[in-house]
Amino acid sequence: MKRAAAEILCEYGPFPGVDRVHGLTYDGEHVWFASGERLNALDTKSGKTVRSIDVAAHAGTAFDGRHLFQIAEERIQKIDPTTGRVLASIPAPGGGGDSGLAWAEGTLWVGQYRERKIHQIDPETGAVLRTIESNRFVTGVTWTHGELWHGTLENDQSELRRVDPRTGKVLERLEMPAGMAVSGLEADGDERFYCGGGNSGKVRAVRRPR
Repeated sequence: MKRAAAEILCEYGPFPGVDRVHGLTYDGEHVWFASGERLNALDTKSGKTVRSIDVAAHAGTAFDGRHLFQIAEERIQKIDPTTGRVLASIPAPGGGGDSGLAWAEGTLWVGQYRERKIHQIDPETGAVLRTIESNRFVTGVTWTHGELWHGTLENDQSELRRVDPRTGKVLERLEMPAGMAVSGLEADGDERFYCGGGNSGKVRAVRRPR
């Protein structure tokens, strides 16, 4: 197993009116992050939020190329990012204890925080297709370059972990600096992870290992 210190590339925020960052996702242009009652679009060049959608946004966020998916307590809502309308809703597998959210190859992957699990689910019905287990609280979840990564939080220490999507075996660990919690996780498809900073109200960019 590879193990290294996470390299923090930059920090964004805190942002006006944002007390806590939950899930986040990347649409190819903006990083969207959930802040409780809003989804916010962050321009990573200027460091400013350029748009927001008033919608329940309590945990993980994902993007399928056309739509945003957002955990809202015990539901996962499908949202049109252009209009902000909620188009559909499915049950979340953790029934309100859900955390991270990611889209990969036609399915959603959902972290279940205190149960230390990640579920692969059908985005139309919410049916659980597969479950893998972690030995840490699961915060954010993301796929990049065919790799499944998730954020962890345990005893005030956070990591980014690459795991085997079949077995959950830990393959690689990036240890965040002390005091830097990871509340959500997304990859930009290139060299960066974006990490929600929990109650710091910040978003942090971390270098993705090659």
